Amino acid sequence: MGRTLPTFTERTDALFLEWRPFRRALRREDQEILDALFSEVRLHAQAGAALSPVEPWPAVLLAMLIEERKARLALAQKVAQIAEKADPASSNATPS
Repeated sequence: MGRTLPTFTERTDALFLEWRPFRRALRREDQEILDALFSEVRLHAQAGAALSPVEPWPAVLLAMLIEERKARLALAQKVAQIAEKADPASSNATPS
């Protein structure tokens, strides 16, 4: 028998299509960001499928937040590395 329920990826693609009028109203740079956010949701399709939510929005938003958090942490790590190279003595100093 065939599959009767759409997959998580199909549902997120449908959401993206549903939001096309919103996307078109955004500035070009914001459209690119929205596209990237929806693209990153695909990285978490397996988790979304495991949850199999009736309403996919919470899983979609959490997937977006996870990717944004990962990007922020990577940037914070780079900033810390740059700061350490700029002042290596400060990383060895003990707080008093």
